[in-house]
Amino acid sequence: MGIRYDWQQAEILAIYNTPFLELIYQAASVHRQFHDPKQIQVCKLISIKTGGCPEDCSYCAQSSRYKTEVKPEALLEKETVINIAKKAKETGVSRVCMGAAWREVRDNSQFDEVLEMVQDVTAMGLEVCCTLGMLTENQARRLEDAGLYAYNHNLDTSEEYYSTVITSRTYSDRLHTIENVRQTNVTVCSGGILGLGESVEDRVGMLYTLSNLQPHPESVPINILSQVPGTPLANQPEVPIWEVVRMIATARIVMPTSDVRLSAGRAKLSQIEQALCFMAGANSIFSSDDNKMLTVTTPCPDYDADREMLNLLGLEMRPPFQKQEKTPAAVMMK
Repeated sequence: MGIRYDWQQAEILAIYNTPFLELIYQAASVHRQFHDPKQIQVCKLISIKTGGCPEDCSYCAQSSRYKTEVKPEALLEKETVINIAKKAKETGVSRVCMGAAWREVRDNSQFDEVLEMVQDVTAMGLEVCCTLGMLTENQARRLEDAGLYAYNHNLDTSEEYYSTVITSRTYSDRLHTIENVRQTNVTVCSGGILGLGESVEDRVGMLYTLSNLQPHPESVPINILSQVPGTPLANQPEVPIWEVVRMIATARIVMPTSDVRLSAGRAKLSQIEQALCFMAGANSIFSSDDNKMLTVTTPCPDYDADREMLNLLGLEMRPPFQKQEKTPAAVMMK
């Protein structure tokens, strides 16, 4: 199959509702056409600035509007970040993602420090991704100049459901930041969260928006809600594994060249359930040395457990920079 940018929501819904085993087979076939099925990219997420965010994202432990276990902390020292990145590299991690609990990037000394972190971790031979909130085109260019490989800015859910989850910014704000990143050679990482109370149509709506971006995001994280005490979504029910796999498989089919990242919430899944996700087209995970993903409230499997699982499944860690180039115009098809 070719790469399409004109998917209709009804088409994506039909894919999502394909009989389960057939859907996995179709997704696995697409995955093998565009990716090495033996390789999984292992990433490490570092919270470089934790807590105190003014946004009201209903799922987030770091929002200043909710009483959670997370306490505001200052920006990490550069040496601390470097040491974490070194340890991650030694375990086979090929991408380090730096997250700051900011609404938006500001042109100040803290941003200058982040640019230095990006430069130094990139110099270690690692892909560096940042998620810092909204940013301007000029800020995106400064990150590019520092060597940034990817910028994460999730859509979270469909445009129609978005205001139910977040009111402190708009869906168009999200898309505008992605557009600013696209003015550079920095790759785009954008996906969403399952378990926000959304419908199947909302999940399809999010994939519709992402799959009609040209080019598609190079990375599409599929997160499973971690119910954080103190947030409005603390009592949401767990997402059945069948729905997680359906989402991964559908994302794989409609965005065949993208990395589909099994991200937050993976700690809830057994090795067998994760194997189903890999079969359906997931080819990236987040791992850790401290059993947490971004904050104390979001658990993450550790390096040793993940190495054992990958060995068990006959999978290998993907080296960095194997997908340096964005989707070339020559292979874009309508």
